[in-house]
Amino acid sequence: MKYCKRCCYPQNTRPPMTFDEKGVCNGCKASEQRRNQPVNWDEKENELKIILEHYKEIAKKSDSAYDCIIPISGGKDSHYQVHLMKNVFKMNPLLVAYNHSFNTKVGIRNLNNIVEEFGCDLIRFSTNPKTARKLSKYMLKKVGDITWHYHAGIMTFPIQVAVNYKIPLMIWGEHGEGFLYGMHNLEDKVEFTKKHRQEHLMRGFEPEDILDDPKNTEITKTDLAPFYYPPDEEIAQLGLRGIYMSNYFPWDEVEHTKLMIDKYGFETFQNRETSFNLYSKVEDFFQDTHNYLKYLKFGYGRVTDQVSTEIRNQRMTREEGIEYIKKYEHNIVPNNLKAFCEFAGLSKEEFLENIEHLRDMSMWKKNGNNEWEIMDWIGNHITDEGIEESRLLIKEKWDSLKSKKYLSPRKPLQPDNGEDMVFL
Repeated sequence: MKYCKRCCYPQNTRPPMTFDEKGVCNGCKASEQRRNQPVNWDEKENELKIILEHYKEIAKKSDSAYDCIIPISGGKDSHYQVHLMKNVFKMNPLLVAYNHSFNTKVGIRNLNNIVEEFGCDLIRFSTNPKTARKLSKYMLKKVGDITWHYHAGIMTFPIQVAVNYKIPLMIWGEHGEGFLYGMHNLEDKVEFTKKHRQEHLMRGFEPEDILDDPKNTEITKTDLAPFYYPPDEEIAQLGLRGIYMSNYFPWDEVEHTKLMIDKYGFETFQNRETSFNLYSKVEDFFQDTHNYLKYLKFGYGRVTDQVSTEIRNQRMTREEGIEYIKKYEHNIVPNNLKAFCEFAGLSKEEFLENIEHLRDMSMWKKNGNNEWEIMDWIGNHITDEGIEESRLLIKEKWDSLKSKKYLSPRKPLQPDNGEDMVFL
């Protein structure tokens, strides 16, 4: 497998990573472009101000109490988006959340914190545990994703609310896939679309696909209610627009998290099974199992995403990143898996059998004992030729967030069994 000479990404990303003549991946090149090109952020902020003033005026003319919708989970990005809209630009947002049933206690506290700290109204759709169980088992086998309903819900239900409440502006945070894999740059000014939602976040599945599947014997139209995208004509009539804040501000999740902790009391974990990152996805109880699934499919997981971002931000060396991958990702089976299997009514063996057909055969093979083994990993590429030529200088150590100041004092804060999961 070919690996980037600067970060830790393999070639088999989705979409597949490309490399320049020096062996540096497209994601690193896009990051370098954003870092080195002269960006007038004041000008971009002014562009945003003009957009927001326009929608304030629309709300005023229509006598609406809300001038935008912010889809939230309660995480660090949610806090930052609401901070920008409510306290910086003086908007009146309606917050919309999709409750996926896999809540942590700290996630619930963070969600409540947003509502209380910013004084915003919240609409929250709660999927019942039975539906969450059915959808998780179904999508585990189809695409190896137990959180499909999570992403489908947060990318669809707020759109339903926007149409019903006639609020034509939606505020999103970072265009994650675009930045990680170098799909877009700042000048693209990417906006949220039905096409992007369907291809990247719905894994290619719409509710109709599930209902038309002859192998589906459990999931009903009622189960899928929050995942139906409004008709095109209703979207067009409303003039619905979804803009990403990463188009207008230098997006740095570490700095944002520090600000949200210091200013608004956002809570993190104190430790984690499958990541050194204690501040991302703290609301998702089964995130460790989700991370593990990615590794089982592609031979790399979320830690690779995280360390590659930190390498590009010049807060971590490639060697440090590989050590974190070794500790938290490579051949690591989370204890959290047992809790998911109990929730889904599966044995560990059934869990693994469900994703056999999803293994990337460029990374995995079966040995003589009929057991899966990985053929390559980033740890085999520590001293590849060209590493030093592609290296970025360290400007700031990422681990400032591990200081006592930024760790939540509350416990339990490591979801590894069923005791910390909250359905509602």
